[in-house]
Amino acid sequence: MGLDRAQAWLLGLPVAVVYGSQALFTSILHNVFLLYYVDTFVSVYKINKTAFWVGETVFLLWNSLNDPLFGWLSDRQFLSSQPRSGTGLSSRAVVLARVRALGWHGPLLALSFLAFWVPWAPAGLQFLLCLCLYDGFLTLVDLHHHALLADLALSSHDRTHLNFHCSLFSAAGSLSVFASYAFWNKEDFSSFRAFCVALAAGSGLGFLGATQLLRRQVEAARGEPGCSALAVDGGLCGEELLVGSEEAGSITLGQYLQQLARHRNFLWFVGMDLVQRWGVYTVVQGLFLLKLGLSLLMLLAGPEHPGLLCLFIASNRVFTEGTCKLLTLVITDLVDEDLVLNHRKQAASALLFGMVALVTKPGQTFAPLLGTWLLCFYTGHDLFQQPPMIPVGSARPWPEPPAPAPAQAPALRQGCFYLLVLVPITCALLQLFTWSQFTLHGRRLNMVKAQRQNLSQAQSLDIKMV
Repeated sequence: MGLDRAQAWLLGLPVAVVYGSQALFTSILHNVFLLYYVDTFVSVYKINKTAFWVGETVFLLWNSLNDPLFGWLSDRQFLSSQPRSGTGLSSRAVVLARVRALGWHGPLLALSFLAFWVPWAPAGLQFLLCLCLYDGFLTLVDLHHHALLADLALSSHDRTHLNFHCSLFSAAGSLSVFASYAFWNKEDFSSFRAFCVALAAGSGLGFLGATQLLRRQVEAARGEPGCSALAVDGGLCGEELLVGSEEAGSITLGQYLQQLARHRNFLWFVGMDLVQRWGVYTVVQGLFLLKLGLSLLMLLAGPEHPGLLCLFIASNRVFTEGTCKLLTLVITDLVDEDLVLNHRKQAASALLFGMVALVTKPGQTFAPLLGTWLLCFYTGHDLFQQPPMIPVGSARPWPEPPAPAPAQAPALRQGCFYLLVLVPITCALLQLFTWSQFTLHGRRLNMVKAQRQNLSQAQSLDIKMV
């Protein structure tokens, strides 16, 4: 009796809560991964420098290419060159396919996370394989989860509601980092390893439970007049025929890229995102202006105010994270525009998220490299250059080198300060320019939403007539 009551309570949870909880199961793993994987291989497994940089180089290529690759493999069945003909999948079937994929890839992500914390191969080989394996499953989970944001709901209100719950659960998932400090010990790694096993078990079981629950909720919405899954915006209502049969010619990847190259708002969006209602457009524009204003004020204040500098660094990080969360909603609008512009039967949600990542992820990887080069160029200080080590008590074959001039330390500090302030100023100016060219907001966005809504309703009426 108690089990039935608990099952009924779970089935009564809002879809937004079940959908958002999957962000928690990803976040509790990924935050720990980002904080500890380098330190583990450098300090615990003693990886050498060459193997480390080879692994990072291969990871850079894999991390950039796997998003569009997996997106294409996921969505190619939804793309055809004859968008109005044939019979095939409904929007409900598309959602269920993505939920089933999350049910597989989520637990596999948890298993790949475990592979970091147990030495099972030479350090260099394990580093390379673990990075590629983990990032592959993380990409699959992220693509399907983000694609569900575009497929579960059509209206901006419902998508914002879903994204809000994702943000809440992601914030809760960051608590795993604070808990990890109690277990991290380079000398005795067993306790931290047990902690990671517990995280992986919780994440894997959470993905299994959440996807099963979401699948049952989507299936239970079949035929209900109010479409209780989310809202009455047409996202899951009815059995809309959206994907053509094999008789319709399949679009090739080259044709899709040509279509994307003509998608003006997509090009301006990835250009803005690379250097990183009211509506999302206005809020994002306001965040860019605020970041620019704070950077200019910090530049005028100078480096002699450490408290103000710490506040500037923290606020810049908060604004950047907030912008990234909002830009997920913008990509879902691009999914709608891509569907309307190219008259597709079904939105290529995962593929479009993958194409955005193809352009933006290299920027995230090259940012520290560019910062290191700029610091060396401006101050002449090389972070990787170490003084030669001389054993204690050994005779010195050359005289003691002169002490560095006292002015070098202030010059280095000033160089770091200008780098810290001028980079956000440059990025904010570039983002404001590219964002001003983005037109998918206001009247145009309302038009795109209306056309997708009308397309969904028209296809649903065709099925009912048949």
